[in-house]
Amino acid sequence: MSISLFIASRIASGKQKTFSRFIIRMATVATALSVAVMIIALSFGNGFRQVIRDKVFSFWGHIRVQQQLENRGSMAEEIPMLRDRNVEKYLRSLPGVRSVSGYATRSTILKSGTGIESVLLKGIEKDYDLSRIQPFLITGRWARLADSGYSREINLSVYTANRLALRAGDSVMAFFFREDGSRTARKLIVTGLFNTGIEEYDKNISICDINLIRRLSNWNTEQIAAYEIFITDDRHTDTLNRTIYEGLPMNWYSKSMKEIYPNLFDWLNLQDQIRNILLAIMAAVAIANLLTCLIILILERTRMTALLKALGAGEWQIRKIFIYHTGVIAITGIITGTLFALGICWLQEKTGFISLNEEAYYMKKAHAEIGWWQILLTDATTLLIAMVTLTIPTLLIRKINIVKALQFR
Repeated sequence: MSISLFIASRIASGKQKTFSRFIIRMATVATALSVAVMIIALSFGNGFRQVIRDKVFSFWGHIRVQQQLENRGSMAEEIPMLRDRNVEKYLRSLPGVRSVSGYATRSTILKSGTGIESVLLKGIEKDYDLSRIQPFLITGRWARLADSGYSREINLSVYTANRLALRAGDSVMAFFFREDGSRTARKLIVTGLFNTGIEEYDKNISICDINLIRRLSNWNTEQIAAYEIFITDDRHTDTLNRTIYEGLPMNWYSKSMKEIYPNLFDWLNLQDQIRNILLAIMAAVAIANLLTCLIILILERTRMTALLKALGAGEWQIRKIFIYHTGVIAITGIITGTLFALGICWLQEKTGFISLNEEAYYMKKAHAEIGWWQILLTDATTLLIAMVTLTIPTLLIRKINIVKALQFR
């Protein structure tokens, strides 16, 4: 053990009540709280982003491919096109593509008793993977799709069902209007209710058999509105979207969900910027407290510093005593803060004690997604910056006059 480390350990283990002892405790607590806030902000930020992205992608896929691209809203009825087996084969052959599904949309009026609601029916095919939207099912079951003909079952959002005073198992009249002005109606059975927490979805979307839309729209069995592309890693959405677009035939288009819902993803990016600002502030608070603690330690140990100088200790050797001492304080605070943050995240996942306004944040309770590499990076970066920054105040040791310091009592 070096002499600097030995002296630093003896100082740290001292039991005497001094003003610096109080400052050390305050610095440790401040460092722990700063690190805890950073880790909690990262974990809750990760969870918030993941929940929102999962909800958006689960209902509409990551990328949409269609033949006619018009400047329509994201919740508008789409123009039909003939499915292309060669395009499907190309899409499924791309690395990173998990599934390709055709779908159709149709505006309709739902009527139950005196209640009337306008919704956008989304018709899905037999091979649609319902497991993606299973977490959103509140009661009942998903509509069963017919092998031949069409199914008369429908899934409504909780919002729409409440507006129409419907429950799972009830029937509802659906009115469809054709381009020629004619109207047709079908009696449908509500088999289940879902809730995503995203207002735009819950107020507008209902799910049914794509063959119901084909039948009522006079489409043939090869007509769809577009393809939904689900990929294995949503971080590659933009890259894969460009690859898909470049390989599509002329007059075919692809759009990512980020392009279809720019406002939602811009809002998520804004949350990330706010989180980063908070991280910077908390890091600055931790470093400032450690610097204050170090300066007080140096000033309180002025006579010890002068005595070590008189005995022939080098300046850097003395500086290392205070750096080691403050380093122990920093490490203690970082470890304590990390454990405290992990405890908060675990408690939130088990109890959900932090609730949110679902209309504003698209979820009822906060979700903590712990990124272990982020925690390690946060702890390591905080410690590194602290140790580098702490070398600056130790320059005060140069200004300590041996004679004057030893005379001072």
